[in-house]
Amino acid sequence: MWLSTLLLALRSIRRNLLRSFLTVLGIVIGVSAVITMVTLGNGATLAVQSQIASLGTNLLQIRPGQRLGPGSGFSGAPAFKEEDADAIATQISGVAAVAPEARTGATVVANGRNWTTSIIGTTDAWLDVGNWKLSAGRPFSDSETRAGAAVCWIGETIRRELFGGGDVLGQQLRIRRMSCEIVGVLGSKGQGAFGNDQDDVVVLPIRTLQRRVTGNTRVNTLLVSMRDDADAERVKQALTQLLRERRKLAEGEENNFNILDTKQLADTMSGTTRIMTLLLGAVAAVSLLVGGIGIMNIMLVSVTERTREIGLRLAIGALEREVLLQFLIEAVVLSSLGGVVGIVLATVASLAIASAMDIPYLFNPGVNLLAFAFSAAIGVLFGYFPARRAARLDPIDALRHE
Repeated sequence: MWLSTLLLALRSIRRNLLRSFLTVLGIVIGVSAVITMVTLGNGATLAVQSQIASLGTNLLQIRPGQRLGPGSGFSGAPAFKEEDADAIATQISGVAAVAPEARTGATVVANGRNWTTSIIGTTDAWLDVGNWKLSAGRPFSDSETRAGAAVCWIGETIRRELFGGGDVLGQQLRIRRMSCEIVGVLGSKGQGAFGNDQDDVVVLPIRTLQRRVTGNTRVNTLLVSMRDDADAERVKQALTQLLRERRKLAEGEENNFNILDTKQLADTMSGTTRIMTLLLGAVAAVSLLVGGIGIMNIMLVSVTERTREIGLRLAIGALEREVLLQFLIEAVVLSSLGGVVGIVLATVASLAIASAMDIPYLFNPGVNLLAFAFSAAIGVLFGYFPARRAARLDPIDALRHE
C-alpha cells in the first residue's frame, strides 16, 4: 500500500511539473537560506578566532589610558618605559615572555620604490609573544638591541611591494633619514582581527626606533605572554598592582592604563558572531514557513481539482486513511524534494560566498540534516489539513462535483 500510494503521489506531481516546481520554490529558498547563513556564520566565527589567535597565545596587551581598541591613543596618560617590561618579566610569576612595543608610521624606500607602512620598535621577545616566525634571516642580537643598531625585519607585504618578493637579506631599506640592513623576513599572517594587514610592517630594535626615528623613549604597548598553566586573573591582578606602583598611583586613584586579554576578546567577538548567525538563520527560517503555506495552498487547490477522482476512489472501496495518506505523501515528497535541492544550492552558494569573503567553509552535517528534517516536517504540518479534507469528502457529493 505504501509503495502504490507513493507511486500515485509521484504521478500526480509529474502531471503538474511547473506547478510542483513553483510550489517547492519557497522550501528551496528557505532551506538554502538557512544553511547558507549558518555555514557562513560558523566560518566567520572561525576566521575571527584564528585572526585573534594570530596576535599571540595567552596574550595580554597593556596600553596607557583607559580607552580600549584601535586608535585609543595615550588619552593623556604617561607612556610606558622599556624598564616596565623588564620589571614585569622578573617580578610577575606566570609570565612566559614580555616585549615592549613602540609604533609609528613612516614611508620606507628601497629599489627606487616607496611604501607607507607601520614601523615597530621592540625586542626579540616580540617574536615569541606575538606568535611570529621568521621565514628567512635571523633575530636581532643582544648587542644590536642594546646599541640600537640599524637592522630590521620586514613583513611579506613590504617584500612584495618594494622588492618584488625576491631575496632581500642584506639589502638596505631607508626609513626617513636612516638606512637599515634587512636581517630577517617575517612569516605571513594575513589580515588581523581588526581588518589590518599584519604583514605590512617593518620591525626595528626598540632603541633604534627611539633614537633614530621617533626621537623619544615612549613605549606604546607592553605585550605579555602568559604560560599555559597560568591563572589569567591572578596575572592581571599582579600586573595591575605592579604598574600602579611603578606609575606612582595613590590608593583610590584610577588606573591610567588598560589590560586587554585577547582570549576574552576572542570569546566576546565569537559570541557576537554566533548570535548574529542565529539571528540570520531565524530570519531565513521564516521563508520556510512561507513555503509551507504555499504547499498547503496548492494542495487545497489540488483537492478541489481532483474531487471527482477522490469520490471515485472512495466509491470503489478506498479507505479514508488511504486517501489521506496519498495527499499527505504528495505534500511530504514536495517539501522533501525542496529540501534536497535547497541543500545542494546552499552548498554551492556557501562555497562561492566563503571564497569571495576569504573565510573558511565549514560543512556542518547537523545543520543540513536539521534543515532537511524541518522541510519534511513542513510538508507533514501543512499537508495534513488538505489531505484530511480530501479523505473526508462524501463519495456521492464528490462524484456530482463539476
